[in-house]
Order: sequence, then C-alpha cells, then structure tokens
Amino acid sequence: MNFLEGKTAVVTGAGQGIGKEIARVFGALGAKVLLSDINQEALNSATTQLLQEGYDVGAYVCDVSSHTDAKSLIEYAIQTYGALHILVNNAGITRDAMLHKMEKTAWEQVLQVNITGVFNCMQPALLHMRKQQYGRIINISSISWQGNIGQANYAAAKAGVIGLTKTASKEAAGFGVTCNAICPGFMDTDMTQAIPDKVKEKMIAAIPAGRIGAPQDIAHAAAFLASDFASYITGEVLNVSGGLQV
Repeated sequence: MNFLEGKTAVVTGAGQGIGKEIARVFGALGAKVLLSDINQEALNSATTQLLQEGYDVGAYVCDVSSHTDAKSLIEYAIQTYGALHILVNNAGITRDAMLHKMEKTAWEQVLQVNITGVFNCMQPALLHMRKQQYGRIINISSISWQGNIGQANYAAAKAGVIGLTKTASKEAAGFGVTCNAICPGFMDTDMTQAIPDKVKEKMIAAIPAGRIGAPQDIAHAAAFLASDFASYITGEVLNVSGGLQV
C-alpha cells in the first residue's frame, strides 16, 4: 500500500542508520524523499543505493547546526518538489563524558546539532506547511532524555526536542500540521556498534522484548506518523524501545 504516494519528505541525518532506513521505507511507500547529511560520502552512497532500489530520492549536503544551511535545505526541497509534506529531524551526534569531566565544546556541539539543528529545520518547514495547511513533522529524540550516565549533553538535547515538539504541536495544529517525537531505545546503529560485547549483552538483557532494536523499527513508526492514518495524533512522544525504560 503506497499510503505516502504524492508526498514529499526531507530526512536529515540520512546518510546511514536510522535516517537512511526512514528514507528507504518512505520511498517504498511512494514518497519522494530528499536525503540530507553533513557527510557527503555517506550521503552519496545512501542515495545511490536507494536509487538503485528504485526509489525516487535526491541528496542535499547540509549542516543542520547552521541556520543558513537548514533554511537552504528546506527551500531547495520546496523548489525541487513543489511542496514539502513531511520533515524528519533525525540528524544527531554524541560526545559522551561524565558531567564533571565534560568539556564545554562537547556540550555545545551536541546541543547545537541535536536541538538547535531541529529548530533550524523546523522553522522554515513550518512556515511552508502552515501556508499549505498540511504537514507532518517527526523529531527523533531518545529514551535517554530521561537521563543517562555519561550523556548529560545528549540527554539535555533530547529532552529539549520533546519540549520543542510539544510546543510546535500546539502552535501548528490549527493549520493541519502535526508534530510528534519518536524515542528510540537501544538500537543497532553505527553509534552503538562501538560498545563492547559484554556491555551490549547486559543492555539487551534489560530489554523486555529480548533483542536490540533495528532501524526498521523506527522507520515503520515514522511512516505511520507521517501518514494520514495519524492525522489526529500530535504532540505525542512514542517510545520504540522494546519495553526498555531508562
């Protein structure tokens, strides 16, 4: 069922992992998808792969921490496709350290990408979506927003994403625009592959579902929220964590 047929989407952080899989699932459901990432090599590789799989995708290199870059990304999507219906703010980084040892640059870098980057993309997208009286914004937060040892910067940013999501949902609901957040749990991505096996085993043992999450799990949730099936759902935070509670 191509229930995203006729829709255009922008997915940030789409060069790999969750973002790439969201772009793939959206494409499979009929959407035209503009992949964005700061890493041009990863972005080109992902776009080429999805084109070869038969999906209608394009690429745009963007540093979401730059307000100018983010605005240009949204403007390019609208100019290229004639409209923007779906925005997925997935771009994110980690710079982990215990709070008492965390350097100021590590704090600032994570907040600049993980929360300011979401604002930078949302603002121009919302202006367009309000005018067209339709839009779906999906922000990727994390269950770590509740607090996680060694991730004060990441947790603060992801908590901020939830507050931003809920505020935007209230401001945009009257214009046919929904705004929701997804909180992934422990996922099998490049970010987590560097974790030692013994630590992984301990983390998986704490997940009621008994397995690590896959990027597809997030992509399927995002596809639902992006569809018209979710037209009356806004301001919600969806945990996709296999039952894991931090």
